[in-house]
Formats: sequence, structure tokens, C-alpha cells
Amino acid sequence: MRIVAQVLGGQERDGATMSDVSPHLHERDPDVVASVRRELVDARAWLDRTVLLVYAGLAGLAVVAFTWLSEAATELFMRGYDAAPWAVLVVTPALTAAIVGLTRRWAAAAAGSGIPQVMAALAADLTPAQRQRLVSLRLAAAKVVLASAGLLGGLSLGREGPSVQVAAGVLHHARRWLRRGSALDEHALLVAGGAAGIAAAFNAPLAGVVFAIEELSRRLESRASGLIIAAIVLAGLVAVSVWGNYTYFGSIRVPELDASALLPGLVTAVVSGLAGGLLARVLVASLQGGPDAISRWRARHPVRFAALAGLGVAVVGLASGG
Repeated sequence: MRIVAQVLGGQERDGATMSDVSPHLHERDPDVVASVRRELVDARAWLDRTVLLVYAGLAGLAVVAFTWLSEAATELFMRGYDAAPWAVLVVTPALTAAIVGLTRRWAAAAAGSGIPQVMAALAADLTPAQRQRLVSLRLAAAKVVLASAGLLGGLSLGREGPSVQVAAGVLHHARRWLRRGSALDEHALLVAGGAAGIAAAFNAPLAGVVFAIEELSRRLESRASGLIIAAIVLAGLVAVSVWGNYTYFGSIRVPELDASALLPGLVTAVVSGLAGGLLARVLVASLQGGPDAISRWRARHPVRFAALAGLGVAVVGLASGG
């Protein structure tokens, strides 16, 4: 009997029997029924979950509204361009200057794509006030209005990055209704919100889950990971229910190719890569600024510089036939 006790993990001692070992093993068995009962009667935990899922649905609706508004603005611009092409020389610079002026005065953190702001807000050393300046309901509303105004002016803007900041601002607001010490802290809400924006913007809930894991957070909190994923999928499903199950990037039909397309294809790839790299260098230099006269003038007169940039965009659009 001692050998049996040793096999089962007991200590070899005088008088050890199966009856000495079995009760100890039974005491370590998890009480599944009691665990489920505690989970079901924890009303506050269910309230937290309900709050998160409600806000996830609202985040999806916010991105849907942003999508509708941006597409309406683009369509309105194209109608105006078809009716009076030369009007863009006035409308585009005026709206660009107005957007920059309003952004700098009322919503500085609404500038940029939106993804860097959310990733910066995930820093653990930020105070709540500092995080509030990067993601909030007010910034989400400003992002929707300003980005749509840019599209109305014919600027080359995308709504995917802004959608991340919009949804993150909505879900971050849910912290006001969660209990103190909840597993759904600010970090979890920002991860869920940013990924929900991707899921709703691209009509792809699973893409939002991948984005949450790979980009916004290198880990998902074990206590809340399932609920976070549910919130991301819910936000994406809200967009799917409105727009239908369409493919965001469409479908590509590649024609039959032969060896004659090899050289043109290679030249196109090289030229496109060089042009993209040059554009990236110019953008980085523009953001960093410099000691040159143009950078100094831009720093002193940002609104005027924005008007000139808008005029340049209008000229390029006219020269390229719209």
C-alpha cells in the first residue's frame, strides 16, 4: 500500500494507506458547480460586461456614422468638382486652412492619423489627464467632423486611422461606469476600442482581433481577454449589419500575363518604391521641421501654410484631371 501511496504523490510514512491519500486528492478537485454559481450571481461583474458590450456597439455605430459622413462628403465634393472644377482653387485652400486653425485651437490631439495617438495613450506612465488629451469622446467627435471636412475639401484622407481613435474614444468613456478594481482597466478599454475601430472600418471583426494582439497590445489581459475579443467582434458586426458582408478592398481579377509584362512590371515596382520612399522622407522632414526659411515660416504661420498646401492639392487635382 505504501507503493501505491508513493505513486499517487503521498509521502512514504509508517501506516500510509489508500484511505490516507484519497481524501487529500478529493479536496484538491475544483468545485465546478460552485464556481459557476458564483459567476452567475456576481451581479456587478455582469454589469461591467454589459457596459463594455453596450459601448462596443456604440463604438461600432460611431464608426458607421463616420463612414457614412465621409462618403457623403466625398460624393458632395465630386459633384461640386464636376459642376465647377475651378472652384477647388478656392474651396480646398479655404477648408484646409479652417481645419488646421480649428484643430490647433480646439482639438490638437485630433491631428494625425489617430493610430499613433491611441498607441501613445497605452503608455503605462501616463496620468488619466494626459490620457484624456489623447482619447476622449470630445476628440472622437472632433475627429469625425474635421476628417469629413477634409474630404469635403478634396483632401487625400483616409478614414481607417481616424476610426481607431474614434472607437477608442468611445470605449474609453466606459471607464466611468465600471467598478473600481475591474479587470477592464483603461489599457484594456483602449485596446478594445482601437481594435473595434479597425473591425468596423474594414468590415472585418477578426482583423480587429488580430490588430489588438499584434499592434495595440503585445498581450491581452487573461482576466478580460475573452470579453475584449467579444467587444471587438460586436463592434465589427454592427458595421457588417449596416453595410452588409462586403469585401472592403474589393476583388482583384488578374488578367493572363506573359513574359512581355515582366520588364514594365519591374520598372513600375522600382519607380513606385522609390517614389514611396521619397514621399516618406519628405513627410518625416516636414513633421520634424528644420532651420530652413520654409520651416520657420510654417511654424510662425501654420494656417497660412495650410492654405498654400491646400492650393497645391487643388492645382495637382486639376492638372491630373480630378
